[in-house]
Amino acid sequence: MIKKIIRLIKGKIIKNEIERKVKNDFKHFLALSAKSTNKIYLKNVEYNPIYENTKGTIFDRHYIYHTSWAARYLAKVKPTLHIDISSSLFFSGICSAFNDISFYDYRPANLILDNLNCLQADLINLPFKNNSIFSLSCMHTVEHVGLGRYGDELDPDGDIKAISELKRVLAIKGNLIFVVPIGNPKIVFNAHRIYSHDQILTFFEDLELIEFVLIPENEEDGGLVYSPSKELLEKQNYGCGCYWFKKNRK
Repeated sequence: MIKKIIRLIKGKIIKNEIERKVKNDFKHFLALSAKSTNKIYLKNVEYNPIYENTKGTIFDRHYIYHTSWAARYLAKVKPTLHIDISSSLFFSGICSAFNDISFYDYRPANLILDNLNCLQADLINLPFKNNSIFSLSCMHTVEHVGLGRYGDELDPDGDIKAISELKRVLAIKGNLIFVVPIGNPKIVFNAHRIYSHDQILTFFEDLELIEFVLIPENEEDGGLVYSPSKELLEKQNYGCGCYWFKKNRK
């Protein structure tokens, strides 16, 4: 309890220091602006403090690395059409520059780009025939299914049903790109689930694992770690597992 109070006090002190710094910067900027020849904005200056003066650019390790890895898959395989189920819109939007992509989500996205179709689908009841999709991705999505976070119905087995649907619609010799949090298995309601690597291998034991890449939660352990060691996997509480599976039989 005492440690928590100390952290809160330290956090408040840091926040106050940052606010003071930004206010001083704003006053200084106004003083410099008075001497500027560019007067167009001086009558319409708003104060909206955002402080990002960090040593390096901060980014979400899971989302930058896993979408970069998946884009490399597309560049390598070059499918005629790629189907994505509820992954990052940044991935589908950017990759549509060089690949035809159909993006499906429980909440359809009104995103208009060449080579990109955005449609509605429920991951536990996909609108595709058996063995019909040759290039399929579902990234950082299945861990949410059935927890109600996105308006879907509560279902403790939602993730298992979603995985069954992905395997059902994947074509023979088709590729599946699958990404979920990896670490100590648990449910963080209503945010997400975390899986162990062994759990994922069991869920997809009827598919061939082509590639496994770990995004460790700690940057000192690397970025995209291909075929990570057992020791590194066991260190993870909230890492990110990137799986490339192939379906070789019905």
